[in-house]
Amino acid sequence: MRALNLSSIKKIDKSDMLGLLLDFPLQCKTAKTIAEAAKILFEKRDFHKIVFAGLGGSAIGADLVRSYLYFESKLPIIVCREYDLPAYVDNSTLVCILSYSGNTEETISAYLEAKEKGAYIIAISSGGTLKEEALKDKITYLQIPEALPPRCALGYLSIIPLCLLAKLGLIKDVSYAISQTLKVLEDLKNKSLNPSIAEKDNIAKYIARKIWNKFTVIYSSSVHFDVVATRFKGQLNENSKALASSHVFPEMNHNEIMGWQNPKKLFKNFVVLILRDKNIHPRVAKRMDITSDIIKKEGVTLIEIWSKGEDLLSRIFSLIYIGDFISYYLALLYGIDPTPVERVTYLKEELAKAGD
Repeated sequence: MRALNLSSIKKIDKSDMLGLLLDFPLQCKTAKTIAEAAKILFEKRDFHKIVFAGLGGSAIGADLVRSYLYFESKLPIIVCREYDLPAYVDNSTLVCILSYSGNTEETISAYLEAKEKGAYIIAISSGGTLKEEALKDKITYLQIPEALPPRCALGYLSIIPLCLLAKLGLIKDVSYAISQTLKVLEDLKNKSLNPSIAEKDNIAKYIARKIWNKFTVIYSSSVHFDVVATRFKGQLNENSKALASSHVFPEMNHNEIMGWQNPKKLFKNFVVLILRDKNIHPRVAKRMDITSDIIKKEGVTLIEIWSKGEDLLSRIFSLIYIGDFISYYLALLYGIDPTPVERVTYLKEELAKAGD
């Protein structure tokens, strides 16, 4: 099995995903600066709902906003991953269009429909068609740095929308939460996740080794941390080129828990990762304890990953950052450059050939 040291990393990580991971705290800080300088081109403030439109890495930022604001936002927040917007989008809706490339066809379709419906629109991208359309239509538009894989732009695509919602007076100021998040991310990078840190002290290297050549199942609470499970699964898919599944408590206790009986001969090849947080609902915490015992009795390896930090936003981001590094180190163990996503690119090319 490969060593996870700087020498082996340089041979495999030809696109320098490591550099992007190490720069993530700085990206979050830059995102706040971009949002603070933004000018919102509309006056309306009495929205009835908030809809985010995006796909893949761009939509995860919206999921983070929705999860974080579960108990704060007085308005419903919906994330749309489709060509078409729901019927309830109208001129009392704030629609935030997120497309890192600016060319995601589903998201461009949603943008055009939001415009037709008279919704108030904020668009965020690194350029592309979305930028062209938004500037032409005099829509509030924020440009973020280009040349990143979309999944590596999470700081821009979550911190910026959060700051804009605060600027609109729809949520409280998030400056302190962001400052705490930056501290936690820097601490994790320097003391727990950096490739210079040996495996015995590096939680991401340790877990990557445990899930190598295994099928990974990720569980979290549904409130606040469902976005982490979704993100983690997606990062294992895109970075590690590995299948994985995810589910949430308490819902999985009403269905999936029964699945941990068969096929027993496969269970030796499964690893369960449970994402834990000190402030989740006490009954959910108890459910996690009981469920863990049930799964371990089936001979399945189970590992708990605890969030870091005091503020909720920092705890969400801490688990995301740990998961990102786990997926990175797992890619290296498989001998795979984490950055390219050839099959996603191929699919887009084939769709382009097919036309409308």
